[in-house]
This record gives sequence, structure tokens and C-alpha cells, in this order.
Amino acid sequence: MSKKWKVAGINFDHMHMGDLLRHVHEHPNAEITGIADEQPERMRDAATRFGLPADRVFTDFRQCLEQGKPDLVILCPATGEHAKWTQLVAPYRTHILMEKPFASSLADADTMTTTMAATKKQLVINWPMRWIASHVTTKRLIDEKRIGQVIEVHYYAGNRGPLWHTADKIETTPTAKKKAASWFYRKSAGGGSLLDYLGYGTTLGTWFMSGKVPLEVTAVTDQPKGLEVDEHSIVIARYDTGLSKFETRWGTFTDPWKHQPQPKSGFVIAGTKGTIASYDYAATIRIQTEANPEGLEIPVDILSHPFDNPIAYVLHCLETGKKIDGPLSPKMARIGQQIVDSAVLSARLRKTVPLLT
Repeated sequence: MSKKWKVAGINFDHMHMGDLLRHVHEHPNAEITGIADEQPERMRDAATRFGLPADRVFTDFRQCLEQGKPDLVILCPATGEHAKWTQLVAPYRTHILMEKPFASSLADADTMTTTMAATKKQLVINWPMRWIASHVTTKRLIDEKRIGQVIEVHYYAGNRGPLWHTADKIETTPTAKKKAASWFYRKSAGGGSLLDYLGYGTTLGTWFMSGKVPLEVTAVTDQPKGLEVDEHSIVIARYDTGLSKFETRWGTFTDPWKHQPQPKSGFVIAGTKGTIASYDYAATIRIQTEANPEGLEIPVDILSHPFDNPIAYVLHCLETGKKIDGPLSPKMARIGQQIVDSAVLSARLRKTVPLLT
């Protein structure tokens, strides 16, 4: 790379901010020019871990942007505020990497895209699952036509709950008080397992299906007594090739990055000429083909720089003029959001609905 990229991190609602800032800190051609959050205590760990001086830590995001003049801003607000924060940052003419999901609604997603188009800067939606080697390997094999045309995607994912871990998956213990105060459990903020996890499955599923969209969606959610958001959802999408299923769960027995729960977290892909089982963080994937119907275990690809994490990839694209593609592109993420919005409507109406456009 020919330049040093300036990156700022704004709004620490989502614990993934720490993970993304670590990627910036470790990148040889990037620096953290500032971090900002209205609650100073939420930035304390990041400031210490990455050795940020006091003059790079702000409670006013405007000062952070005006003094640091970043090329790229990482945003990690509550899901319900993704459009708001995009609109707040866009006037500073910087590229934006928004941590998943795209938005809490299709309307907000479109507002974000329109807002950024006016600045002629990139809007990138990061899905951490995109950087899991098993799923990258699966996409390569699909593109190589190893299982023919993809006709079904089956997805199950979640964790013990969003309050069981912090940045870099450091374990913590949730309390009733923390749960009551967390935006993850507020409907108005875009909380709930469906909005937190369904976009992973529908966006990567769209990637596996090369951009195909479903015809209709049916969804059921479980909202435990005393909560205003769901902790479990099952979504069926009907395509012209058949049915696909996407299931989200807060409350798995274990966290998949430590011990895979049962059912396993990940994808099972069915094609016209075979199948692939691709589980989160697995060292191998299992593929069935016409030549090997008994199935083969294939080691996952080794992801190399700059295609091993979102920061390296985005900066590579900005440096070379390469187009952001796959799940990180707003175009593909919008299809995932269409399915999410349709699922929300279906669960509310308790009936099958056509795909929202």
C-alpha cells in the first residue's frame, strides 16, 4: 500500500467494535486516528489495549472526525440507529464500514445507501461470518460447480446470548440488570435474535445462491415472557428451486467459537449434484458429490492477507479501486434485508408473505 489509512471508531453499542479496532491496530498501513462514544467507560478497554493517547479519545463524534480526518469510519451503533449514524457521519465525506446487520428495516437500509451515494464514498456492511474459513471455502467450491446449482440453504446460528461475551469473545456473565439496560433487548433499538442473526444467514445464503431471491417467506418467533424481543426464530424462504430454512437462537447450550452447540452453528448447502456441510470455525468441511456420495472431509482454505479480515479487505479495495463485493456489498446485503423484513412481517401477521421489495 502506498499510503497510511486513517481509521476512526465511532459508537461502541456493539461489542464488535473492539474486534474491528484490533484489525486496524494490527494492519501495517493503518492507524486509529480516534474513537468516540458518549459513554467514556465503554472506550476504556480499547484505548488501553491499542495505546491511544487522551487526545484521540472523544465523547463528541464531531470532534473525532474533525481532528482525526479519517479515510474510513467504523460504526457499531444499535441496529435501530444504523441509518441515523450513517446520516450523521456522511457529511464528513468518509467511507463507512457498518458492523452487521445492515439495518433494522429495509427503509433504513435504503436511506443509508442513498445517503452514502450522495457522498460518492463507499458503504460497507461487515458480516463477521464472512471471514470464517469454512464458509469461504464453501463459496469457492460452489463457484467451481462442485455441487452443481445451489437449490437449498439450511442455516442455524446464534450463541448463549449477546451479554455472555465482550470484544474478542472475552466471556462475561449477564445479570438481570445488564439485560434490562441492554439495547439488545429493546424492540425500539432493533434488538432480538432475528434482527441480530438472521441477516447473517440470509445474506451469506444469497451469496451462496449467487444473488437469487425467494418468492415468499414464512416466519415464527419465540418471545419469552417478560421480554419485548424474540430469542428464537425459524424462517422458511420459498425459492423457485424449493425451500430454504434460516434459524436464529439466543440461548444455545454453548458458544460456537468455543464448543459447537447442537444443532451445530453454520450452513448445510444442497445442490443439484451434491451437498456441503460448512460449520462455524471448523477445520474441515464435508462435501458429497456424485463421484463421492459417501462424503469427503476437505481441509478449509487458509485465508491470506488482505482477504482474511474486513479491515484488510476494505482497505485493499479502496487502495486498488476494486469493487466491494459479496456479503459486504450493500446490493447483496439488501437482498438479505428484504428477507429479514419479510420475516418480521410474517411473524407479526402469523402468515406467509411475498418477499418485500
